[in-house]
Amino acid sequence: MTAVPTAYTLGTSTRTAEEFLACCRAFAITRIIDVRRFPTSRRFPHFVQAAFAAFLQAAEIAYVHLGETLGGFRTGGYEAYTATDDFRRGLARLEALLLQAPGAVVCSERFPWRCHRRFIARELEARGWAVVHIIDPRRTWVPRAPAGAHGKDAPGRAATRDGVDDR
Repeated sequence: MTAVPTAYTLGTSTRTAEEFLACCRAFAITRIIDVRRFPTSRRFPHFVQAAFAAFLQAAEIAYVHLGETLGGFRTGGYEAYTATDDFRRGLARLEALLLQAPGAVVCSERFPWRCHRRFIARELEARGWAVVHIIDPRRTWVPRAPAGAHGKDAPGRAATRDGVDDR
């Protein structure tokens, strides 16, 4: 029996560098795949691309930026963009990276149901991946709706490291 590969997603949000690293450590993440189209932040300078890569490297976590092919803010909307060759190339590169080391797909939004990560996750799930959306070091989120259903009010369940929390 072949194990199902697992991909994680995580948002930088308003976290400190230490809070972000705590999320990575809680799930044994050793590679960050940044899918922010514009990897910068005025309010959180530790998430500007160079600083982000540096603090991850100091924590022995690899950093890769795939914002060119998987970043958000696409003309016509991100869901339509998932049908393009550029997206498919980016997704193939993402899968190769995730197969090499436990990794998290990262952008700036904390909650995946408000973010383009949900479209990336949907495509990974369609290719046989298990996707875990990290909310914080003790909680994850899994959509209740079938793959492909989404929206800002998408129902879901939060899971703790000890079980499911339906708050």
